[in-house]
Amino acid sequence: QVQLVESGGGSVQAGGSLRLSCTASGPTSERRCVGWFRQAPGKEREGIGTKYTDTFTSAGIVLLDSVRGRFTISQDAAKNTVYLQMNNLKPEDTAMYYCAAGTYCSDSYRAFGYWGQGTQVTVSS
Repeated sequence: QVQLVESGGGSVQAGGSLRLSCTASGPTSERRCVGWFRQAPGKEREGIGTKYTDTFTSAGIVLLDSVRGRFTISQDAAKNTVYLQMNNLKPEDTAMYYCAAGTYCSDSYRAFGYWGQGTQVTVSS
């Protein structure tokens, strides 16, 4: 059973930065891909980006246009941890952020069978 533990959320002023962590455990074959998603109240869940965990490249792929250039995804394989670095945060980035794991990467949350508990990010203007 794959388990995901997130940390790093909080409150920050616009222009600030936060780094979210997602530490995974369990069968590696079931968590080949780690994705980051977010959901604001009253809105649909958005796919932010993904990272294959079994590659030598440390950088993930950011899929969401509104955060590209501000958010990056990276990995520390030795710690089984995938990071979401968020810079130049804006009030519209306020949401609950989730990491998820699955056997392949997709921008659709339906492809991911395992989810973390979520961590709140609040950006004030």
